[in-house]
Amino acid sequence: MPELNLAGVLETCLYVDDLAIAELFYGQTLGLEYVSRKEGRHVFFRIGPGMLLIFDPLQSAEADSTLPRHGTTGSGHVAFAVNQPDLAAWQTRLREAGVVIEQIVEWPSGGRSCYFRDPAGNSLELTSPTIWGIQDP
Repeated sequence: MPELNLAGVLETCLYVDDLAIAELFYGQTLGLEYVSRKEGRHVFFRIGPGMLLIFDPLQSAEADSTLPRHGTTGSGHVAFAVNQPDLAAWQTRLREAGVVIEQIVEWPSGGRSCYFRDPAGNSLELTSPTIWGIQDP
């Protein structure tokens, strides 16, 4: 059997109880590119070469004609890649939007992370990929 390698993460999913508030937060506060929505079920955003899918957990737990059921309960976590020199400007943008910054972490291997929450309580992180030995975007 030939060696197979995964090329990367194409989609990341988070679950929220209010899609309209999530759409405003991810579209306006974080500036993600809106792609589509299905009222009451999901809203999708493009981020770099991938997608951030925001689902209503109750609706996505129900199978439909095209997709199997999926979902989870409780808060999730996503780390968004930023250029390290831009992190201070991001912190300012978040504070000006009324977002509470929970913690700034200085990593022993270099780099920093800024942690905050979306309106549904999901843990979000802005950090340089260099914390994992990956070049900044």
